[in-house]
Amino acid sequence: MDEVFEQIKELATKADGAYRQRLRSALHNLAYSIETPDDTLHRYGSMNLQTAVVKTGFDLGLFRYLTESDAALTLEGISAHTGVDSLLLHRLLKYLAAIGAVEEVSSDSYAANHLTKNLSEKVTEAGVSHYFATVSPQYQALPAFLKRTGYKNPTNETQTVFQDAWKTPLHGFTWFKEHPENLAFFNDFMAFRREPELSWLTVYPVAEETKDHDWDSSRPLYVNIGGGIGHQCAQFKEKYPDLPGRVILQDLPHSIANALQTAGVENMVHDFFEPQPIQGAKFYFMRGVFHNHPPHNVLKLLKNTKDAMTADSVLLIDEMILPETGAHIDAVTMDITMLAAFAGMERSEAQWRSVIEQAGLKLVTTYVYNPLSHESVMKVCLA
Repeated sequence: MDEVFEQIKELATKADGAYRQRLRSALHNLAYSIETPDDTLHRYGSMNLQTAVVKTGFDLGLFRYLTESDAALTLEGISAHTGVDSLLLHRLLKYLAAIGAVEEVSSDSYAANHLTKNLSEKVTEAGVSHYFATVSPQYQALPAFLKRTGYKNPTNETQTVFQDAWKTPLHGFTWFKEHPENLAFFNDFMAFRREPELSWLTVYPVAEETKDHDWDSSRPLYVNIGGGIGHQCAQFKEKYPDLPGRVILQDLPHSIANALQTAGVENMVHDFFEPQPIQGAKFYFMRGVFHNHPPHNVLKLLKNTKDAMTADSVLLIDEMILPETGAHIDAVTMDITMLAAFAGMERSEAQWRSVIEQAGLKLVTTYVYNPLSHESVMKVCLA
């Protein structure tokens, strides 16, 4: 058996991302196929506990401390560093070792493994913290909400699982204003996960579409609608520093108040449900905006942008495009998460075409930049 595992590890180290994804899925399916009912019960039943103990590890700086050490660390040393009672720490570490998050070297010494190093990354800490602090209560409330509403697909953005979970009438993004810690986790997660090498900018021909224009530098070039604190604008300016034209970030006041101060980027407070004030831009860009909203609001957002577009304008929609079969677990997890939080959804290409055409626009071309998670940017123009 050890020989088989070593062969699998060797294959994984030489494989590309798509192959590793298929290999991981196959190994998971193999493990599931030999589970007893008791195994399945405990795997599903304790998932929330795994996240809770990992979050405790973040709070203690445990994963970074282990990762930064070249050798195994003793329980006594970790206790002294973290200030945690040694008995409690021992119990937490034994649990983390049992779920593979740290390596148990002996009864009282621990070291970093591959998962520990993953958990020491800023993006992992921000993402897990966001899910634990803001999203997990919605998962807990989901079954009762669906039962109460007769198992109908939700379509009202202020009557969702989110409102039940947090006992609030507020829309999720309005609620964030009153919960700065939750908002910080969300903003950090959105920022850290947007690596330049996994971006629409790696596939979309911006330079080609602007090279033949005698561009007026006062004309809007790129408007990032609902762009958070401005990481996409910063990446755009970094990649195209010499393209003339205004680069504009738009979002609600609490995001603009915390926005990056990027040279050449205008930070503008704007509610995208109101008419678009920037007329005739070359590129209107929206990343991960539409999946936050039910269909009637998606149509409103599309029409608001359409009304500002001129004949040579392009609306760039950066979203997941779900395949008809075999969608990745991360994508369908996001779909149910959007259902719970906003009555939103992820869409297939056919579903995207349908809603875009309803708004009087046309989907011209799709550029896939992260096939593992189905992330793509759609070029949309006036019909």
